[in-house]
Amino acid sequence: MPSVLFYLFAAITLLFGVGVVVARNPVASALSLVCSFTGLAALFISLDAYFIGTLQILVYAGAVMVLFLFIIMLLDIKAVEGRPTNYATAVGGLLLAVLFTIQIAMVLGGFKEGRIALADQPLKMEATASKATLNTIKDELAEGTLPDAKLMGFTLFDKYPFQLQVVGLLLLAGTVGVVVLSKRDRKEEVS
Repeated sequence: MPSVLFYLFAAITLLFGVGVVVARNPVASALSLVCSFTGLAALFISLDAYFIGTLQILVYAGAVMVLFLFIIMLLDIKAVEGRPTNYATAVGGLLLAVLFTIQIAMVLGGFKEGRIALADQPLKMEATASKATLNTIKDELAEGTLPDAKLMGFTLFDKYPFQLQVVGLLLLAGTVGVVVLSKRDRKEEVS
């Protein structure tokens, strides 16, 4: 990927990520999160992680954000919009973000393996006499032997079917709970 596209998608991800936090309207915040997820998916695809990029769009920007928007629309958001801004919290959050950025820069600056391109990183981190014998992501993609989606599907549905169903049940219970709470609030307003 050309560096111009990397900086474009990184800027989209970061700007809309800031929009998630700064937006006063929850619907605008959720839509900013969708745009941020889309930029992140483009970055994953640029790293030859096609499966993760596709999942980012389908699962997070698609299904989860539809669920979030559905729940946000059911809630009464007019009461939240009228609150004044707490400047002490905003300054504290900004200070925390700056400190976190400095910490990440210090960690990445001392990490010598981080200077190697991800496509050239060895897939196995075993101690070997020659790193030339280890396959890289680029090699496995060229050979067509990278078991990305197939391996994840088998692992998810063969090894962890119970956990997958529990997550689905939790999402369903959360949605039903929001609908019940929303209906109760509307009945109280009518009375």
